[in-house]
Amino acid sequence: VQLQASGGGSVQAGGSLTLSCVASGRTFSNYVGGWFRQAPGKEREFVAAINWSRDSTYYADSVKGRFTMSRDNVKSTVYLQMNSLKPEDTAVYYCAAKLTWSAIIDGKNYEYWGQGTQVTVSS
Repeated sequence: VQLQASGGGSVQAGGSLTLSCVASGRTFSNYVGGWFRQAPGKEREFVAAINWSRDSTYYADSVKGRFTMSRDNVKSTVYLQMNSLKPEDTAVYYCAAKLTWSAIIDGKNYEYWGQGTQVTVSS
């Protein structure tokens, strides 16, 4: 699976952005989709994940209630709608994919990764 993330940019605190991640190469509907982020000088952290059928999502506490992950299996795309953005959300955001809905918060368990898209939130 090849993943291509896009949609990053610069916004002011309180603003919104929607990230997209398009998959190619294999049947993406068979995979769990995940979003991770890495801020300068910090470790990569889990943001959100969604299962194949879209009936299960899981969010990091830091984004719960502000971010929404969705997917369109026809378009082989996952999305991350980010609202009420805060300066601490500033990071490079990566999409990732794995086959099973287990250990989804650990990036080491994801087989495929996109290239990352920068999100910058100013105060």
